[in-house]
Amino acid sequence: MNKYEMAVAINGKLEENDKNAVLDKVKALIERFNGTITAVDDWGKKRYAYEIEKTKEGWYLFIKFQAGPEAPAEIEQRMRIMDGIHRYLIVSDEKELTVKHEAEQPKAAESAPAQSAPSESSEDTAETESSSEES
Repeated sequence: MNKYEMAVAINGKLEENDKNAVLDKVKALIERFNGTITAVDDWGKKRYAYEIEKTKEGWYLFIKFQAGPEAPAEIEQRMRIMDGIHRYLIVSDEKELTVKHEAEQPKAAESAPAQSAPSESSEDTAETESSSEES
């Protein structure tokens, strides 16, 4: 299972209980695709940088979850048509990817043979250039 983080902006015109109902729908959607929610961070009501559907503010939520690689596409497809959601974004949790990538690097360095290409020193190239100019 991969780790993901989802940012959701919910319509600011909704009351607290309506926002919680939309959040419950999103949680159910994640669990429907065999996802496991690890954390929900509610940032509260914030002002948008620009108006979205004639609304100047919205509820910001960040949800961390684990799911299979096909889950984000399925979740996004269904969130597009959900009422009350202005914006959403699902990204891979980069901390996990960085740790895996760093663990794989020493293996790649050991398996690759060391290549030492003969290089000319700067003095050799300077002598060659000056002798070709004299001719």
